[in-house]
Amino acid sequence: MENSKNIALVVGATGITGSNLAEELISQGWTTYGLSRNPNNNIQGLHAVKADLLDEQSLIEALENIAPTHVYFTTWMRNDTEEENIRVNSALVRNLLDVLSSKQSVKHVALVTGLKHYLGPFEAYAKEGVLPETPVREEHPRLPLPNFYYAQEDEVYAAAERDGFTWSIHRPHTVIGYAVGNLMNMGTTLAVYASICKETGRKFIWPGSVAQWNGVSDVTDARILAKQLVWASTTEAAQNEAFNIVNGDVFRWKWLWKRLADWFGIEAEGFDSIARPLEKELEHDQDIWTQIVQKYGLKENNLDRLASPWHTDLDLGRPLEVMVDMSKSRKLGFKEYQNTEDSFTELFEKLKAEKLIP
Repeated sequence: MENSKNIALVVGATGITGSNLAEELISQGWTTYGLSRNPNNNIQGLHAVKADLLDEQSLIEALENIAPTHVYFTTWMRNDTEEENIRVNSALVRNLLDVLSSKQSVKHVALVTGLKHYLGPFEAYAKEGVLPETPVREEHPRLPLPNFYYAQEDEVYAAAERDGFTWSIHRPHTVIGYAVGNLMNMGTTLAVYASICKETGRKFIWPGSVAQWNGVSDVTDARILAKQLVWASTTEAAQNEAFNIVNGDVFRWKWLWKRLADWFGIEAEGFDSIARPLEKELEHDQDIWTQIVQKYGLKENNLDRLASPWHTDLDLGRPLEVMVDMSKSRKLGFKEYQNTEDSFTELFEKLKAEKLIP
């Protein structure tokens, strides 16, 4: 397939998933547009498109001269309740696909969701409801709970039926990768926390549950997610399928935590009788961070733009072991693999090089 004919529209191009995907597409020679409310111009070769997904008129105007062949949804908006999540996040998908419908240019739509597909919202598994068998597999039935991922999928299915394009759904575990100002960024959050520990002589304390500390886990590098998105959207065998996506290795946090601490030259402390959430650990650290930024000449003074402890706490605080089965896409030919320790240390190196951590 001649790549110059492929025109990608990456929805949420400023996020971890979207920005890494845009870079992958551009490196493969695709014409790539990145749609977001506040575009950034940090990616060479990306055509930034400013639009509000909740405002159809703004979409019509922004996309007037753009006829994408491939649409990649990598964004969602966090709301106070799951009902509100469903209403808002299904509208994001529906509005965009409605606006593109008349162009008849779209061949494939890929939607990125996540493991809440299997686990349900945090309240559901925190109460030790009916939990899925791990490793989670794509054929697991939907849970009988409100879930905005299901609503987003249903919008994609309905538009595919109407407009005749193929689709793919992608379910990463925790995404590790580079993006600043992202609300859900475990890698950068841990890097900032470790930098504060190093500067203050504090211990690098495990914030999560005993089940996560001892259990088998996995994560998803944003770069391998990008590769799977491009693969699924250009591979016939992968059409109209949902895929898990993780690095391909497994680990226990009780092993990895010390390795991450060693990288920063700080002392790690493991699970000790109760979870010690990072949100509480970091809540009074803005002043310390300001001092660190001034001392080392760093670029980002606002701790909240770098760290998202609430999200890291949700992932690491789960009362259950969570890992993912990758055999479905493997059998269909997706063979990429990424070492997880490298995912973290390469991110730390980049944050250091970009003067975001000391």
